[in-house]
Amino acid sequence: MDRLIEAIERMRNPSVIGLDPTPQLVPSQLIASYADEVAAMVEEPEEIAALQLATAYFAFNRAIIDAVSDIVPAVKPQIAMYEALGPAGVDAYAMTCEYAQECGLYVIGDIKRGDIGSTASAYAHHLTGVPALPGHDSGSDTGHGGAEGPDDPWHEDAITVNPYLGADGVMPFVEAARHSGKDIFVLVHTSNPSSAQLQELELKDGGMVHERVARLVESWGSSTRGSYGYSAVGGVYGATFAAKAPSVRASLPHTMLLVPGYGAQGGTAADVADLFDTDGRGAIVSSSRGIIGAWRHADRYDDSSSADESLSLVADSARLAAVDMRDALRSAVYR
Repeated sequence: MDRLIEAIERMRNPSVIGLDPTPQLVPSQLIASYADEVAAMVEEPEEIAALQLATAYFAFNRAIIDAVSDIVPAVKPQIAMYEALGPAGVDAYAMTCEYAQECGLYVIGDIKRGDIGSTASAYAHHLTGVPALPGHDSGSDTGHGGAEGPDDPWHEDAITVNPYLGADGVMPFVEAARHSGKDIFVLVHTSNPSSAQLQELELKDGGMVHERVARLVESWGSSTRGSYGYSAVGGVYGATFAAKAPSVRASLPHTMLLVPGYGAQGGTAADVADLFDTDGRGAIVSSSRGIIGAWRHADRYDDSSSADESLSLVADSARLAAVDMRDALRSAVYR
């Protein structure tokens, strides 16, 4: 988590851009521009559609990354958007993460995995890389990968984790984070309106479910604290539940918070300010549609634009929106 904190301070910008493309968020001209190229490569119609979208997604993401990599510290691709396209989409996800890392960005893989035992350990290879072949020396103290170290096909610096199965479902990820020098973010209180149906249930001995989860998250990361006092086990807390922010921050003194719900979901810079500590650390705020979909509200948008023109508009609009978010957070957090 030290690397993330240092990246935030270097940029003076506690924001992360969600790279969550959909066919509605990617300009139709861009998608259409790959039709002939893809049709020449594959024959099955469903494969053509998936590869065409995946190719457009990667071009879309790359344009946004190029536009914001000098002003934001991190990006957060949501894997579901890519898995929906099958193998071609998974390739686009991995390529997006790799490209973002090459551009110096910290990458949070929003995968929200949660299971137990060997299944959780298998999911945790998002952090540790490809397992070693039986009988082969891994060449690494992680016990994974080949002779020259672990093969990392995912290119993520952190992943999100669902704690619903308890410690059995989280500790494999904690151990993977510890051995790989990476991080996890555990869902504490999510930003969606219906989250209260479960996460604000009152417990028999007092408090609410999300408050109990917060205490568990703090304890799960206790042995992984870095030089800034924050552990490798972060938490996810929605900007849309701002009223509880001061108590959440107080209950998680060593837990970095990933904060969704900013922008399109209604969260503001003022809402998230109390999730930061007194040094302006301890949280990173996420916006997806408000940044990557900003082009749809631009004055110069034109349905007749070429693919290159539409991609330029995507990049310019994303940068302007990212700057606005950065400036708003600076004013609210660095007081």
